Amino acid sequence: MATLARLAASRSVVRSVRTRNFSTTNFIRNEAPPTVQASTSTVIQKKPVGGFRGGIVGFLFGFSLASSLAAYHLLEEYQRASAALQASVEELKISTEKVSSHVRRIEAVEKDLKALTNVTATKEDISKVRAEVKKLYDGLHIEFLDLRSHVWGIQQDLQRLSKKDSTSVRI
Repeated sequence: MATLARLAASRSVVRSVRTRNFSTTNFIRNEAPPTVQASTSTVIQKKPVGGFRGGIVGFLFGFSLASSLAAYHLLEEYQRASAALQASVEELKISTEKVSSHVRRIEAVEKDLKALTNVTATKEDISKVRAEVKKLYDGLHIEFLDLRSHVWGIQQDLQRLSKKDSTSVRI
């Protein structure tokens, strides 16, 4: 039973050595911690929990927290930039389709214009046709005048014959 009491006492001392309160005063901190001697007279060594190790852990925690926040913001900025780029690509695609449709319409109009150019008459062709029509008109006018003079001649002949027949009576 005595060994159990010693074991329980050593555990409580070890717990008190392991835990360090921030509320301790300078007087208590400067005192040497009580050492417990076990039955085999082994001395329990206290692990130093210094400011250096705490500073490193705090630095690593702060660094990992800051880097994770920076990575989060970087990822968010990347997503915004990617969405803006995607919208720009879509807008470029639409404008490219509009330009290509305009080019197709221009090519169709040029094709129609070329076909019309091949079919239409030039000024030289029109002047040649005008000269031919003028010659035909002049020719028809001359024929008309010839026909008119011929008809006039026939009328004159008819009038002469009618006067000859009316003056002489034949029995």
